[in-house]
Amino acid sequence: MWYLKLILIILFAIVLYQDFKSRMVYWFLYPIIGILAFTIQSNAVPLSVAFVNFAFNLLFVVFLLAVTSIYIKFKNLDFKNTIGIGDVLFFLFIAASFSIVSFWILFVFSLIFSLLLHLILSNKKDASTVPLAGYMSLFFGVVYIVSFCYNDTFLFAY
Repeated sequence: MWYLKLILIILFAIVLYQDFKSRMVYWFLYPIIGILAFTIQSNAVPLSVAFVNFAFNLLFVVFLLAVTSIYIKFKNLDFKNTIGIGDVLFFLFIAASFSIVSFWILFVFSLIFSLLLHLILSNKKDASTVPLAGYMSLFFGVVYIVSFCYNDTFLFAY
């Protein structure tokens, strides 16, 4: 499975580069990331558990997106200018990656990491948008790189 992790890390790097460079990422990379992440997870746990993990993670992401859209409507903001479709696709497909608790923790910390990284880099670059999918790709790429060095069953355990 190391080769699937390597391909996944390369895809995360491509998403980071494209999102940081032009704020546009090829849409077909997101499903490939989701399929690879699900395959890696299903190799560590039974297939039925992987599907349950994906379902609960997807519910979590949909809940966050629903709360975000309610907030955007409440504040009378334009949804297209607040969150990109690439970010939404990344959220949906990365939900196939880990067990429920691990994913929720990693997802929240990837958002915090993205915020901190953008605050640090925004002083050097004057941009009105945030490459959220790129920053989160960097975070999840590092998680998979670390899983090369350690036993990665902690990512799929409860």
